[in-house]
Amino acid sequence: MSKRKQAEVPFEEAMQKLEEVVGQLEAGDVPLETAIALFQEGMELSKLCSRKLSDVEQKIEMLLEQEGETTVVPFVLEGEDK
Repeated sequence: MSKRKQAEVPFEEAMQKLEEVVGQLEAGDVPLETAIALFQEGMELSKLCSRKLSDVEQKIEMLLEQEGETTVVPFVLEGEDK
């Protein structure tokens, strides 16, 4: 899958495809060459999903009202230092 096409794939679709690839590899009944190709595809899908989650995490912002004014602040999970 080209980088351009990867960017257009929705997260849910990439995750579903990754689960299918993992299922095929876990079944263990694919030839070695196919297993290597599936592993490579799975790694690319994993990176794509991780990158999309990071992008969304950076976009999430919260609106806080402090002293009568609404302020936009980045969303930070507990335990994360950003």
